[in-house]
Amino acid sequence: MPDPDMNEVIGRDDLLLVTLDTLRFDVAAELAAAGRLPNLARHLPDGVWEKRHAPGSFTYASHQAMFAGFLPTPATPGPHPRLFAARFEGSETTAGRTFVFDTPDLVSALAAEGYRTVCIGGVGFFNKRGPMGSTLPGLFQESHWEPEFSVAAPDSFEAQVNRAEKVVAALPSERRLFLFVNVSALHQPNWFYRSGATKAAGDSRETHAAALEYVDRHIGRLFAAAGSRRRCFAIVCSDHGTAYGEDGFTGHRLGHESVWTVPYAQFFLEAQP
Repeated sequence: MPDPDMNEVIGRDDLLLVTLDTLRFDVAAELAAAGRLPNLARHLPDGVWEKRHAPGSFTYASHQAMFAGFLPTPATPGPHPRLFAARFEGSETTAGRTFVFDTPDLVSALAAEGYRTVCIGGVGFFNKRGPMGSTLPGLFQESHWEPEFSVAAPDSFEAQVNRAEKVVAALPSERRLFLFVNVSALHQPNWFYRSGATKAAGDSRETHAAALEYVDRHIGRLFAAAGSRRRCFAIVCSDHGTAYGEDGFTGHRLGHESVWTVPYAQFFLEAQP
């Protein structure tokens, strides 16, 4: 969809940012084209993911950038105006429809606009078990992480959605909400999402795809909760991809097409009467 005027969105609508941690663009695009993501696809503009470039090659770096306003960049020559941007002289990607803020990050900017900012963490950088794992969730007024949300829990996304529903239900109706969810299910280990896969054989592109299908089965509940109070502007994207042996590479925090290229979508969730 064309970028909305974020100066009109902020203060009027709720906001939802979902990062499908480690999701590759090619896998996401193939599954959508094959009809294997029915719940996500009905919200994707024209039923397809937009191809973008990640702002970082691993979770910590990418989220630091996104929370500063640097969402994944369209994979076409730019410059591309941004939805959100800190005010600084000489920015070439700040436009009239950009929400410009004077705080160090978008999260605190939204809090200053009266939003309740809530983080539901997933991977270890959100587990609050040490200083590094507390940095990103510490940006928010309210943050949640439990072992049940982690990469090791096969039903992690269901547990995260359960918490999101409780967060939304507890918030006064007049209070705007910025809800951030870091989905851990795509991250390794993900072998347990594919029937017949084994821990010994490990993760693969196929188990990665099965993990995305698992997320799709439950994401409708998250969208329903986020859009239950008023119109909600949603961004669903990956923070980076991951390699499964391409050109000899495995994992992420490295410079490979499978890592830098990510799926992205933005859309409105209309409030249901």
